[in-house]
Amino acid sequence: MNRTKYTKQAQRWVVKIGSALLTKDGAGLDYEAIADWSAQIASLREQGREIILVSSGSVAEGMSRMGWKRRPKELAKLQAAAAIGQTGLIEAYESEFKQYNIQAAQILLTHDDVSNRRRYLNARNTLRTLIELKTLPIINENDTVALEEMRLGDNDTLAALVANLVEADLLVILTDQQGLFDKDPRHHEDATLICEDSACNQGLLGFAGKVSTALGSGGMTTKITAAQRAARSGCATVIASGREDKVLERLSHGETLGTLLIPDTTPLVARKQWIAGHVNASGVLHLDQGAAHSVQKKGASLLPIGVEDAEGDFRRGDVVDCKDHDGNLIARGLINYAREDVLKLCKNPSSRISEILGYQGELELIHRDNLVLLN
Repeated sequence: MNRTKYTKQAQRWVVKIGSALLTKDGAGLDYEAIADWSAQIASLREQGREIILVSSGSVAEGMSRMGWKRRPKELAKLQAAAAIGQTGLIEAYESEFKQYNIQAAQILLTHDDVSNRRRYLNARNTLRTLIELKTLPIINENDTVALEEMRLGDNDTLAALVANLVEADLLVILTDQQGLFDKDPRHHEDATLICEDSACNQGLLGFAGKVSTALGSGGMTTKITAAQRAARSGCATVIASGREDKVLERLSHGETLGTLLIPDTTPLVARKQWIAGHVNASGVLHLDQGAAHSVQKKGASLLPIGVEDAEGDFRRGDVVDCKDHDGNLIARGLINYAREDVLKLCKNPSSRISEILGYQGELELIHRDNLVLLN
């Protein structure tokens, strides 16, 4: 029943294809594979489905063109590889989609595009307009200009954020593994495929292995985390092998392939999705035991009296993380005060705000309407 509900009936899909599936494991673009992906996507669109494609491959293609065997560690070389490879990648897709009278549209996103509220809304509006125009958005991270500390990190994360942006029904992450196993299948013959589970099951992260490719930057951990991000907007995720024949078409028919991770919580409203989706928060608030309990169990706002310390260089309106007394990340929210003011207010009741700061601001450091639980 779940496969029918979450794959066969899904109307709007975000499909992420990894580098290894597009570049013959690094030996340049695999035009035959790109042709096959394009045909499958065209078939899904003929069924009336809306497809947004998140495609890796630009860095790997750039590496191939430059004759590099290993992914560069230097940021400048990564950016150069992305710039060199991006043109070839989009040309290959556009050539294939023209055969099906599908107009492709390239979008390159950075962390700034999803962390800045105005740019986030602009990106969302652009994507929704492209969908309404029946085009096929092809999205990649703008590796050519993103600073290392401001990168989204991998296209699994990007795909999940896009799923939130467009309120997708299904996120399909295609990889070189069959799905998520209870053990690493490369080292354990008795490893069992997890066919279905809750995206919010934190125990899944214990099954994830490390990155095993010289091309990509993600691993199974990033795919599970991506599924958890996508679940915040009610989007289900399938992690499946891109080596399977006609995998997208078979998923659309409800076939059991890969691992289905189901959202089992109420979708967040759009504003809270944006807050939760931040990859890099501007700071950290350390909560005492009472404040952590009130925030997690009572849905309360965060008051100054419950904050023990603050880290980072944040200003009013920035997104900050909230950690409990043991250092666990429990929430994220929009802060009402700059760090220097928060440090003055720590451990004090809200009734003293005016006395301490010399002006009367909000009673809460973070109002519950701008606070999202993460754990």
